[in-house]
Amino acid sequence: MVSSSPVSPSKETDRKSGEKWTAEDPSRPAKWWYSTFHTVTAMIGAGVLSLPYAMAYLGWGPGTFVLAMTWGLTLNTMWQMVQLHECVPGTRFDRYIDLGRYAFGPKLGPWIVLPQQLIVQVGCNIVYMVTGGKCLKQFVEITCSTCTPVRQSYWILGFGGVHFILSQLPNFNSVAGVSLAAAVMSLWSLSPPYHHNIILPC
Repeated sequence: MVSSSPVSPSKETDRKSGEKWTAEDPSRPAKWWYSTFHTVTAMIGAGVLSLPYAMAYLGWGPGTFVLAMTWGLTLNTMWQMVQLHECVPGTRFDRYIDLGRYAFGPKLGPWIVLPQQLIVQVGCNIVYMVTGGKCLKQFVEITCSTCTPVRQSYWILGFGGVHFILSQLPNFNSVAGVSLAAAVMSLWSLSPPYHHNIILPC
């Protein structure tokens, strides 16, 4: 006769936490490749556009050192975020504000987290809209030299309008296709043909 071993408390807690999470929000059909698209887009993204200039300015030695250092800091930050996501058994901190409430208290937490989130979000949105509008304008001017010129502010507004429409999607998984396209473009921008005009110091 084989006796079944009792389930450890930690596994039982994880199982109950997973069931509670699924019951509270069953509309989370996330896949691992969704996370891959989002991570590649977030980690590489538009920041890769400044990589050739940074390497040309710093040189091979210091540039490689700074690149490796930032990679280590990013990896450490990601590891900490993964650990903090379920630092309390049975609770998942899916939002920064939830983690802020746990770390600093229900009253002080939002005042510490929300201003930083707003500064980063508003700043990134402005930079991305301006950069996206400029890129669209330049792309149209290159591909259609006979087209009527359009003011750059209109391109920025159009790019921001597309973002506004995408922001109405129900959840983050709905933009997996957009993240896939962005990840492909980010990786393509790392290819040698993209940097054929960039001359790095020897």
